[in-house]
Amino acid sequence: MARYDVLIVGAGHAGAQAAIVLRQRGYAGTIALLGEEPDLPYERPPLSKDYLAGDKPFERILLRPAGFWDERAITLLPGRQAVSVDAEAHRVVTADDGCIHYGTLIWATGGAPRRLTCAGHDLAGVHGVRTRADVDRMIAELPSVERVVVIGGGYIGLEAAAVLTKLGKHVTLIEAQDRVLARVAGEPLSRFYEAEHRAHGVDLRTGVAVACIEEREGAACGVRLLDGEMLPCEMVIVGIGIVPAVAALLAAGAEGGDRLISGGSPGGVAVDAQCRTSLPDIFAIGDCAAHANAFAEGRTIRLESVQNANDQAAVVAKTLTGTPDAYHAVPWFWSNQYDLKLQTVGLSTGYDATVVRGDPAERSFSVIYLKAGHVIALDCVNRVRDYVQGRLLVTGSARVDPVTLGDTSIDLKTMATAVTDS
Repeated sequence: MARYDVLIVGAGHAGAQAAIVLRQRGYAGTIALLGEEPDLPYERPPLSKDYLAGDKPFERILLRPAGFWDERAITLLPGRQAVSVDAEAHRVVTADDGCIHYGTLIWATGGAPRRLTCAGHDLAGVHGVRTRADVDRMIAELPSVERVVVIGGGYIGLEAAAVLTKLGKHVTLIEAQDRVLARVAGEPLSRFYEAEHRAHGVDLRTGVAVACIEEREGAACGVRLLDGEMLPCEMVIVGIGIVPAVAALLAAGAEGGDRLISGGSPGGVAVDAQCRTSLPDIFAIGDCAAHANAFAEGRTIRLESVQNANDQAAVVAKTLTGTPDAYHAVPWFWSNQYDLKLQTVGLSTGYDATVVRGDPAERSFSVIYLKAGHVIALDCVNRVRDYVQGRLLVTGSARVDPVTLGDTSIDLKTMATAVTDS
């Protein structure tokens, strides 16, 4: 019966980084990395961008080359799904009836794409975008696809729409809310990206909802809207968020679930400042970990980002190597669409004012978010300097006059320094 001092369930960014940092910090115990997919650990963000576009082969999105894991004595257990946890016995059971004992368990499973619930949601030709296999299936179908309907105007949907438009497909993107990115950004950014996608030929529609996916010979042939309109297509991409993969931990008695987060977002598993769950010797990190975040005014949230995955992995590695640390990292994200690079720092949730710095018509500008006069976040489009310097304003919760924030003749670094010195 296998046993490891540290068993990491989930071989994405969070899990892989936990194993890497443990070894970097001199951890000498046995480490195993268990993942559902058959592949070596790889980057997720390029799936809806460079990998789908064919600009990067799979080998170029590996987190580390194949030999790295053997050299660090990290045992990879690919193609295996953890289905239950016995916290008292320190044991994980896998779908193939395997049993793995552990000293410490790090749960880094992320989540699965949230699926539609309407008729036709499971037809051939309907895709989520979460794994290499998801995108490989899309790529295999693309030669026979002319029309694509993308459901969901978040980053995954917008990125996929941009790539497929570049590949010459006719793309219709539909969003139930009145603007894209409504959950994560202010109206100036939403309207800018709507205009960009339309300028590139995307039929982008907001305020519309899906009734069902229509079928022909067992495959999707169109999306029927609630108003009765039919959108013919050969492929449907669904990008409406993820469901955290924490059922096994919750069944084992871990605190968590939907009650943790308001707004209907599945709550994941609750963790403390060291990413410990309520179960003994079990940590959770990454997309599935619901934590109190200082940049969300202490609210319990989940962050679906590489930054969060890496930083929480480092916190656990420090704790397990004798130097406990508390998670406190400014959130950041990015998105590439067409020739636009969006970089976000901070969390804009709950903002009460925005400042647009620069001119969206020039395709280089920032949206600065304020709450009670304090800078809480920035969205920077093709404006790297604002992104780098604006981090200081966010981490310092700076109060800066909105007129000054919008003055592009003054660097944000100068504003941050002035606030620090005052």
